[in-house]
Amino acid sequence: MLTRQVSETVAAPRTIPPLGWSAVSFTVGLLALGSFAQPADAQINSTASTNPVLDIGVVQRFGSTPNDTLVLEPVAGDRLTVTFQSGDQEQSITTDKVTLNMVMLPLEEPEVTERVVISTHRSFESAEDSANQWRAQGVEVELAQPQQWQVWAKRDTYKTPLLRRLLLENLKANGSSTAFIDTKTQTQVPLAAFTANGYRYVRDEFEITSGNSRIQVESNREDTPTRLYGGDMRIQPNAYGTYTLVNEVPMETYLRGVVPHEIGPSAPRTAIEAQAILARTYALRNVRRFAIDNYQLCADTQCQVYWGLSDTVPAADTAIANTRGQVLTYNNELVDALYSSTTGGITAPFSNVWNGPDRPYLKAVVDSVENVWDLSRLPLSDEANFRSFISRKDGFNEVGWDLFRWRVENNLSEIRDDVRQYLNTKQHPLANFTRIEGLEILERSPAGRVQRMAVLTDKGRITLEKDEILRALWGPNSTLFYIEPIYETVAEKPDSSAAPAMVGKSPSDLKAQAESESESAAEDKQAPTPTPSTTPPRVLKGYAFIGGGYGHGVGMSQTGAYHLGDLGWSSDRILEFYYPGTKLQLLNSSITFWNDPEIEVPDATDPDAAGDESTPPKPSEPEEVIPTEPES
Repeated sequence: MLTRQVSETVAAPRTIPPLGWSAVSFTVGLLALGSFAQPADAQINSTASTNPVLDIGVVQRFGSTPNDTLVLEPVAGDRLTVTFQSGDQEQSITTDKVTLNMVMLPLEEPEVTERVVISTHRSFESAEDSANQWRAQGVEVELAQPQQWQVWAKRDTYKTPLLRRLLLENLKANGSSTAFIDTKTQTQVPLAAFTANGYRYVRDEFEITSGNSRIQVESNREDTPTRLYGGDMRIQPNAYGTYTLVNEVPMETYLRGVVPHEIGPSAPRTAIEAQAILARTYALRNVRRFAIDNYQLCADTQCQVYWGLSDTVPAADTAIANTRGQVLTYNNELVDALYSSTTGGITAPFSNVWNGPDRPYLKAVVDSVENVWDLSRLPLSDEANFRSFISRKDGFNEVGWDLFRWRVENNLSEIRDDVRQYLNTKQHPLANFTRIEGLEILERSPAGRVQRMAVLTDKGRITLEKDEILRALWGPNSTLFYIEPIYETVAEKPDSSAAPAMVGKSPSDLKAQAESESESAAEDKQAPTPTPSTTPPRVLKGYAFIGGGYGHGVGMSQTGAYHLGDLGWSSDRILEFYYPGTKLQLLNSSITFWNDPEIEVPDATDPDAAGDESTPPKPSEPEEVIPTEPES
């Protein structure tokens, strides 16, 4: 889904064919956001308040299918008010129900929209690091999430086909293998419409409020249940040619829809309190995530799970009230309050999972209150140490949880399909491969996380790094794993002795075999005829992924916090265990939400930097990267 470029400015309403409505208002406003929207990339103005208002995209990409429909209703005895622009005046309508859907506007001529996608990522964290690297090189960029996270060349800067192609040519000439131009041709565009009191209105943007700040949202999408939300709602266009339903909600009300669904209602009291503090901290530090779409956070696991006021629980409400306004800081800056379901017995440093500088408080912590493993003496970068660690199932905080240890088996066709899908989203030149020939772990961190992994195909070798491994392979539940090949025995054919000796070989075996064949060719001519092997030949069928944990494994383990809470640990002690050196503070205007890290531009001669989608090549002639005048 791509940016909708309908018009720079609409001075007058567009003409829409008659649709048989009893009454229709046709004014289509500017695609730029209007008075209802708040800047998503600015720090919240009311930092002195412990209950600032957040902008949460609760329905993203509304209009991605023409039949998308939302029904908004108040609670019993209340009414809704819809506010929108009518010409140069603001107009309001009071009603019992608002139905939102799409109108497809035919275009007189096809419109072509294109953008330069510089890199594609599984996570915001790596995408932001890539964006910072490119900015340090003088390339103006912006972060987007059409599906996966992407770094785009800034559309307002590279606004003509010539500028976009010159930029792409320069990027590729200087080593970028991930950049491409994404193009879309449209013959019609979706416009948001709402029906109220028997009338239908077409507007790009409008706000919906209720008397008691409670609005129920029902969707016709099967995977979207009906939910009740606190606060107000607004519909607005996004960067992908569709719309977003944004919930304007106070922080403490927002947390009621996050905390019980992130850690579960049955967690110990202090574990829920720790989760509330982290959720509050995470939200405020990450208000910049969706700046391109003019809101702040999403409502799923790409941010934090947020279900509004549906299924709130007293235990979570109490924990939120007990920690009201509390945030976790390091040197008076909000911490990167990352957490995951299950670590697998050891937390991961930031840079083990994503690109970017390490956070001093996100270290490798053995997730146990017992002395079960000495990481300084037995680093998990050693494969034997790692396998011994994974074989241990006692003494850890997460013992008893299903995802503490796991084994997942995938056949080669499943792995092939997963990797192909991943490569296609990146427009990778090897996306047309037909056969997986092997997998190999190339590098593991001292905390056990796989850092680099090779996928051998019939078209060439593909290297996966850090959390991109989980984007390309659906088998492992985390990057804390090792692999075992799965073979099947086949009946030996009469001429099998003449077949290539590939059957049953691992990737390292194949490499060693290729290196030795030329050296042994002369000796083979004089060697006696070998005795046929009695061992039946084997063929590679798939791989088993054996590991522990679920998710990225950075920061607090939610299942580990259950155990610590059961042991009687306080919430601040739990947080100190997972985030050493941090401090609890009440939210106040002196606290920094985040600081952009200092970026070191990599040396273009470094072979390890070439082709890395998060580390831009250093242009040999920077003047060829053509920006327009910087924005004021």
